[in-house]
Amino acid sequence: QVQLVESGGGLVQAGDSLRLSCAASGLTFSTYAMAWFRQGPGKEREFVVAISPRGGIIRYADSVKGRFTISRDNAKNKVYLQMNSLKSEDTAVYYCAASFEVDVPTTMAKYDYWGQGTQVTVSS
Repeated sequence: QVQLVESGGGLVQAGDSLRLSCAASGLTFSTYAMAWFRQGPGKEREFVVAISPRGGIIRYADSVKGRFTISRDNAKNKVYLQMNSLKSEDTAVYYCAASFEVDVPTTMAKYDYWGQGTQVTVSS
């Protein structure tokens, strides 16, 4: 049984930083592309960033480029999202997702497994 468990969310002020973690189990982690998506209040879920199985390819949404950094530790079966210079518009539930696609997809439909999400709230 595949499980993705996010942690690290919380309430912060604009300009602060936060680091999210996603722990994976039940899959061969090093063969999956991993991604973070988010869903703000009243909005559709949107792509944030994705990383290839070995970390050599990373794709960012324009809205977070330069502020967010994704990384992974295949030995620990974990993926991380470092979020700096947070803005109120970053407020959302952040979801970790895993895809067996080789091209590091940015669309939800290509992700096979999802976590339950962690809430990030940025106050202005």
